[in-house]
Amino acid sequence: MKVGLVGVGFMGWIHWLAYQRIAGIEVSAICSSDPKKRSGDWTDIQGNFGPPGEKVDLTGCEVFHSLDELLVSDVDIVDICLPPSLHVGASEAAMKAGKHVFCEKPLALNATDCDLLVSTASEYGVKLFVGHVLPYFPEYQYARALIESGTYGKLKGGHFKRIISDPTWLPDFYDRKTVGGPMIDLHVHDAHLIRMLFGMPERVASFGRMRGDVVEFCNSIFDFGESNFTVSATCGVINQQGRPFMHGYEIHLEDATVHFEFAAYSDHPEAAPLKVLVSDGTVVRPELPTGDDVAGFVGEIQEVQRCIVEDTDSAILGGELARDAILLAERQTESVCGGRIVSI
Repeated sequence: MKVGLVGVGFMGWIHWLAYQRIAGIEVSAICSSDPKKRSGDWTDIQGNFGPPGEKVDLTGCEVFHSLDELLVSDVDIVDICLPPSLHVGASEAAMKAGKHVFCEKPLALNATDCDLLVSTASEYGVKLFVGHVLPYFPEYQYARALIESGTYGKLKGGHFKRIISDPTWLPDFYDRKTVGGPMIDLHVHDAHLIRMLFGMPERVASFGRMRGDVVEFCNSIFDFGESNFTVSATCGVINQQGRPFMHGYEIHLEDATVHFEFAAYSDHPEAAPLKVLVSDGTVVRPELPTGDDVAGFVGEIQEVQRCIVEDTDSAILGGELARDAILLAERQTESVCGGRIVSI
C-alpha cells in the first residue's frame, strides 16, 4: 500500500516514523514546498514530544513540490499533515483524484467544511480517515477496552481535561481561520473521545473566557437527555509557562472508576498513572507501555490500513465522528459567547 505524505513538519515527521514500523504500507512519495525537506534534510523539525528531526534517506521515494504533482502518481493514500487551514482543499483534491485520505486532526475548522469532505468521500467512493490519535495512547486504549468488556458494568459518565500553557511560538494559534484556537486544536481530542464513548449530546452548557473570537479556557457540561450520562470537560490555555501541557480523565462505570492524569512541568513531568478503583475497595494498577511517543500513531495507521484492506469503515477514525467533534467545539464556543445552554 503506497502513501503520499503531504507536509513535512512535526506531524509529518511523526507519521513518517510510524510508517517505518508497519509492514505492508510505505511512504512512496512526499510533497513539500521546502527544498531542504525535499532533499531529505529534516533536522530543523522540533516538537513537544518524540525525537527531533533527522536526515532521512528518500531513495526510491518520489519527491514533489506541489500536491497536484503528487496526485497523478500511483499512491493509494494521501496522508495530509498540512496546517489546519489547508486540510479542506488538500483533502477534497485528493479524494476527487480517487485517493483515500488520512488527514491529521482537525478535519476542518468548522463543521460545514467537515460535511463537505464527508460527502466528497462518499461521492467519489474513497475512504476518509482523520488522525485522532488519542484513543490509541495506552491509557485511553486501556479505558476503551475496559468499557467495551463490560467487566465493571455500564458506562455512567466522566470528566476529561486538556490544558496547555500559552503556545507563544504559534502566532496563528488564536486565529479562527487558520488554527482555530484551543477548542479546535486542543479540546477536539476530548470532544472526539466523548462523542465516541457516549454518543452525541443533546445540549451543552459551557462557561469560560475568550481571547478575541475564540475560547481561551472553559468548563463544559454535556446533556445526553434520557441516556443520563454525567459528562464534563475542562479545556484551554493558562498564561503561566511552568506547565506546558496536561491531560487526563476520570471515567465512571457502575462498579469502578478509571483515573489517569499526566502533566509536563518545566522542571520535570509528573503523572498519576492509570488506576481502576473497584467498588469493593480494590485498587487495580495495570502495567501499560511507556516511553514510546510514536506507538499511538502506529496504531492509528494500522487502523487505516486494516479498513482499506477489509473495505470497511473505521469506528474511531471516520470522518463523521471527526465532524461531530468539531460541531461540539462550535456549540461549546456558542455557549460561552452567549452565556446560555445550546442545543447540538
